[in-house]
Amino acid sequence: MSEFAFELELCAGLESRRAGIVARQLGASVADPGGRILDVVCLEPGPEFDDRVALTSESIPDAAIESAVGTGRARYWKDAFDCHPERARSAVERALEIGFFERDHGMNADAGRDYVRQVDRYPDWYGRIVGIENKPDLGRPGDLEAQLRTDASLAVVDEAILATESYVTRAHLNRIPEEIGVWRVHRDEDATEIEIEVVRDPTALPVDEPGIEPLEYHPGRTEIAVVDADAKARARRRLAERAYGKGWRAYDFPGCGACRADDSSGATLPRCDWKGRVVDAATECGPSCPGHQSATAPADRDDLEAERERRTPWQANPDGKRRRQTGLDRFG
Repeated sequence: MSEFAFELELCAGLESRRAGIVARQLGASVADPGGRILDVVCLEPGPEFDDRVALTSESIPDAAIESAVGTGRARYWKDAFDCHPERARSAVERALEIGFFERDHGMNADAGRDYVRQVDRYPDWYGRIVGIENKPDLGRPGDLEAQLRTDASLAVVDEAILATESYVTRAHLNRIPEEIGVWRVHRDEDATEIEIEVVRDPTALPVDEPGIEPLEYHPGRTEIAVVDADAKARARRRLAERAYGKGWRAYDFPGCGACRADDSSGATLPRCDWKGRVVDAATECGPSCPGHQSATAPADRDDLEAERERRTPWQANPDGKRRRQTGLDRFG
C-alpha cells in the first residue's frame, strides 16, 4: 500500500472510532515553522466543543484570537493588535469573513475606521491532541527516528504514535523513543475496516513544560531551540484550529474512468481499479498514466465536505453567533 492510501484509510478508520476531529498533514513545530509535519492529528473534544462548532467551520486566525478585540465594546482594529499591521489587517478581514468578528456600524463608529468585536468569546474547545506518524513499511524508514525524537522532546502533542503495516520487531522498538506508542495496522483486501493492533501504548508527553526542538543535525552535535510552555500552548492552539478547519479530506478525485468513489469503509476514497488501490490524484494521475481514461471526476470537494458533516460533529454552515446590529443597520 502507498503511504497516501495508508494515511487515508487510517483517517477513515479513526474517524469512525473516535469522537472529535481527525485531520492530516499539519505543521507541529514552533521554532522552525514547517520543520515538523504530522501525518495525522486527532483532537479530543474539550468542555466547550459545541460552542466552537457553533462559531464557524473555518480555522480562526491566531492573531485574531490573541488580539484585544473582545465581545463587549467594539474597538478600532489597529488599537487591538500587537503585530505587524499587514498581519493584523489580514487577520481582521479573515475573522470578519468567517464570522468570528463583526463590524460595528453604530452611530458612534468613526467614518472610514473599522471598529470590530468578537461575536462570542473564544471557547475552551479541545482536549488531548494525538499525533500519528505513518510509516507503512519500516524497511524504508527515511527520517523516522529523527521525526519521532522531535515529537518526544518538543511535546506539542499529548501523545505521539507510530502507525505501520510492518511486523514490529524488538530492534524496531529499541530505535524508537520509548515515549512513542506503536500501532500495527491490518487491512485485508476484502475488509471494509482497518484493524489496529496496539504494539506499545504511548506515554503522556509533558505539554505544559518547556520543550526541546531539534533544528539541524551535524556529525557529533545537534542544534536545538528551547521552547517555553507559553509558545507551546500557542502552537497547540494553532494546530487545533488548523485541524478543525482542514480535516483530512483535502484531496481530489482524478477525471479518469478508472477511478471510482469508493465508500466501502464508510468514507469516500479515490480508488483506482487499474492500479487496484487508493490513489493520490495530484501526483499519480493524468494522461501520462497508462491506465488513464478521460472522464468526469466521480466526486468533488463539495461531496467530501457534505460527508464530513454527516460523519462528524463538524458543521459546514453553522448558524454562527453574529448579533443583530442596531443603529444604522436598521435602515438597511
